[in-house]
Order: sequence, then structure tokens, then C-alpha cells
Amino acid sequence: MHRDSAWDILVEYSQEERTRKHGIAVEASMRGYARLLHEDEEKWAITGLLHDFDWEIHPTADLHPKEGSKILAARGVPEDIRYAILCHAPFLGLEYTSQMDRAIFACDELSGFVTACALVLPDKSLSAVKASSVRKKMKDKAFARAVDRDDLIKGAADLGVELDEHILFIAAALRPVASELGLQP
Repeated sequence: MHRDSAWDILVEYSQEERTRKHGIAVEASMRGYARLLHEDEEKWAITGLLHDFDWEIHPTADLHPKEGSKILAARGVPEDIRYAILCHAPFLGLEYTSQMDRAIFACDELSGFVTACALVLPDKSLSAVKASSVRKKMKDKAFARAVDRDDLIKGAADLGVELDEHILFIAAALRPVASELGLQP
């Protein structure tokens, strides 16, 4: 599968700009980790781009991402990408079988949280995002309240990196797509 085909699927099922932006953010984060771990960058990036493609049509845990996985199978998306996408939903209770499975869970919520942290900075700059300020925002339950803070911590641990390192890595991975996210690099 190529990125253009994955983008077409995302656009077909996601009408909201924020869903598309989130896909782009997780795509960039996954690409960064694939590069770091010497994995298939395109495959990992596509996994990130598509992980929430069905959220708008299946906005509940009993449907997302299980029903979306069926759509992706019909579109010829490889099984390992579909499985990783299922792994980003911890409530499904699936075992990780690859680093890609761990990475999608680790990158999903933190990509959104780091983006939110950058958006509230005066210059909206990803370069200005500090691990300490992200940790401080994690303590503020009113900030990005839909983000499960335990998932942020667990994602880094599952990936085998310190949380601060993970935060800074995600912020750096997002810089190439900053303008698409409404941010400054």
C-alpha cells in the first residue's frame, strides 16, 4: 500500500479536519520511530495515518477500530498494519507481536497531547515544547481531558523509552509536518 491510497481512505471516512490532522501527526511520529528502529518507514507511517480513519463512523469502543479493520481488509491493507491498528485500542486486550504494535499505541495519544501543548504556546512552536511542560500539563486534568494520562506513561514504557525522551522524540518527529498541524516547527 502506498501513502496516497492510505490518504484517500482517511479522507473518504474522515470529514473533520482534526481527525485528519491527528492522522498526519501519528503518521509523522510513527515514521520517526521506524527510522530510529531501522524498520519500514512507509508501513509504519501508513499505520499511523490510518489508525483512526473510522473514528467518525465508529465513535465507540465496541466498534472502533474492530469494524474499521474490516473495511481496511476489504481495501487490501496488509494484515500486520491492521493488527497494529487494533493494538492501539488497549480495551481489545491484544498482545503486541511487533515493535510497530507497541509504537502505534505509544505514538497515538502522545502525538495529540504534544500537539495540544504546542498549540497553547505563544508561538505555537514544537521546538519550544519541553518535557517538563508536557509533564506539567499531564497533571492538569482539564487540559486535553480526553487523553488518558496512564496511556501516555504506559506507551513509553511499552516502547522501552523514558517518558521525557518519548515526549521530546514525538515533538521532533512532528516538526516536518508542523504547518499541516497549524504549528511552527
